[in-house]
Amino acid sequence: MQGNGSWGLLALALAGPLAAQSTGTPVFHAPYRNFERIELGGNVSDQGNITVEGFYGMSQAGGRWDLALRGGVVDGGPDGHTGLLAGVDGRIRVFDQSQDFPLDGAVIFGVGSRLVKDASRLFLPVGLSIGKRLTFENSSVSLVPYAEPVLAPSFGKGGSDVLIALGLGGDLRLSRRFEIRAAVGIGDIENFSIGAAFAH
Repeated sequence: MQGNGSWGLLALALAGPLAAQSTGTPVFHAPYRNFERIELGGNVSDQGNITVEGFYGMSQAGGRWDLALRGGVVDGGPDGHTGLLAGVDGRIRVFDQSQDFPLDGAVIFGVGSRLVKDASRLFLPVGLSIGKRLTFENSSVSLVPYAEPVLAPSFGKGGSDVLIALGLGGDLRLSRRFEIRAAVGIGDIENFSIGAAFAH
């Protein structure tokens, strides 16, 4: 195999049903992080019920990995039972763009739960995010469009299941410290999310 491009093509071939988000909401991840050590932020998503989540991300300067603690609530919907969400997301860069392959990629993984009366679930996602940062001349603004195929085994009352979906998103960095994130899920993790993050 030749260089990063060949590894990237192999990763794409294996990624058909790979995974995403630790709490089962349509919040997906770009292959890049927008901070050196710490970020704080939140997401609002809609899967028929409105979900609000906050997150705390951490890494080390120059590292190719980051972790995020997540927590939130999901609207009770018709059954009236509001749910609590808790999880941990991880991201590790696995290949960089080259002359052979023009995109960057990161493995996404996590563990999380949705705690709802008589319907709690555990999620064990793993996946691959592929995208590229687009910069604008004479500006600090940049955009990262990306795709993340997902597979998320799910366990709980009523048995186990496997969620399969594709996340399509974009992260708009307005400054070194502020980013707006939006995504749409297709498949078992569907609908949309929007969020913001503040780097420190």
